[in-house]
Amino acid sequence: MGDETRLRAIVHGRVQGVNFRYYTRQQGRQLGLTGYVRNRRDGTVEVEAEGAQSSVMRLLNWLYQGPRMAIVEQVDVQWLPYTDEFQHFEVRY
Repeated sequence: MGDETRLRAIVHGRVQGVNFRYYTRQQGRQLGLTGYVRNRRDGTVEVEAEGAQSSVMRLLNWLYQGPRMAIVEQVDVQWLPYTDEFQHFEVRY
């Protein structure tokens, strides 16, 4: 305990229609994180993830690449206080 953090990231580029949400959920779960991923109306993908700082950093590094068909142009990152509000990592609609 004590090294938990929360990430909010907005991923820009060709990130919708390429299974970005599915693979982000898979990565989050494999890393033991909680939170969500969802498409936004402006064509970006929003990710909120909580957990151990090292695991959150691994997810963030993955977001800069995304799945094979994605073209990530930019990731806006915001670090927030850990809240422990999520039960698991999910896709939101």
